[in-house]
Amino acid sequence: MAAEGADNLMTQRPSTRQKSLFGPNLLSTIDVAGPDAPCEVVAIEKRRDGGTRYWCHAHRADATAKGGTAASKCRASHIVPIRPDEVLELDLNNYLGGVALWGAVPAVYDTTRLDMDRGIHVHARPMLDSPKEMDFTKRAVRLLGKGLPDNGAVVSEIDAIYYMISSVFRFSMCYVTCTHCGWPHLDKDWFSVHPHRRHLCAGCGKHFHDQVTGIGNPIMGIREACGFEEHRVAPAEKTLDIKQTDFPGGIQIWGSNPAFLWTSAKHEEEGIHVHTFLEGRADPEIDDTFHEVTIDDIKLDPHMARVLMAQNAMPSLKGRVRSMDCPHCGQAGFDVGEAAYVPGPTHICSECGRKYPTPGRTRNMVANPLPAILAELAKAAPRNPQEYRLDLLPETL
Repeated sequence: MAAEGADNLMTQRPSTRQKSLFGPNLLSTIDVAGPDAPCEVVAIEKRRDGGTRYWCHAHRADATAKGGTAASKCRASHIVPIRPDEVLELDLNNYLGGVALWGAVPAVYDTTRLDMDRGIHVHARPMLDSPKEMDFTKRAVRLLGKGLPDNGAVVSEIDAIYYMISSVFRFSMCYVTCTHCGWPHLDKDWFSVHPHRRHLCAGCGKHFHDQVTGIGNPIMGIREACGFEEHRVAPAEKTLDIKQTDFPGGIQIWGSNPAFLWTSAKHEEEGIHVHTFLEGRADPEIDDTFHEVTIDDIKLDPHMARVLMAQNAMPSLKGRVRSMDCPHCGQAGFDVGEAAYVPGPTHICSECGRKYPTPGRTRNMVANPLPAILAELAKAAPRNPQEYRLDLLPETL
């Protein structure tokens, strides 16, 4: 298997503490209208083809119809906003034992009948060696304390999910704000894995240019305000070897991803995170991270799991990730680098180094061996694995 590269890591300017991140006159990024509210469509600017680009201020989304005319509804008018009861208020000063926050997405393999996991997964301990007081997922978190303003700073699920995607593909991020309205900018989908200078503001709908080439995520401004320092991430020490028949309630598998906020003195573990369930039990029998996982004599690769988890969350890769073998040597194909997030018609074999085309009618694809491995694993499962869709809006050129 090809080693994970570091080509995407690039030096970006430190985020500057800008008033717009915590400004009293700036709405939170989660304050947006829902399906019951009418669109507020306005003309923003001329397009290169001579048409006009329109924007909806109510739902903060593009409202341009074919030919550069105003659409009757914007592309986000159907999205249900985050409710106040779905926002966790978390005071960092109350959890000196450590707080950890991750972007949560569906498991790559799930034979339970539990609800889909998405949003921000939270761990919090009052003291270093005390049990976790918080271990759940919320759609948004309002962080208080640790250098933040009195009313805190909100991280939404979409911020956390795209932080995960950029991190898995080894892209650094920076804090970017719109030069027109000061809105903290989040780069999504294709833009979360392609550094660039020209951005489209989700606050006012206008294009603006940043000082440097980069990927914007509001989390980076919050990390700076908190005085967050990069924490140590090390491979998990434990291994796991189980049979699915021993867990009739099902199992869940995720690739680990780095926490976007980690205040514990301990290091974070990297590997494959596994939940296993007995029949009729709500709490998992196993809930841990392992550097090596074998299920029904099938060994799972942590890097493949981590990459597939990010690939499954990207709207632009929907239906574009497939398992395929090199026709020259039979090695399972695993695209790395840019090929892992940009579908292509050809692939380079990590074993023999030869190029081969995508099999089948759909030419532009990404190769990952794990879907075929998980399909083989499903043959011995107590029930068919669940299939989830995040249904995030695509954002591409």
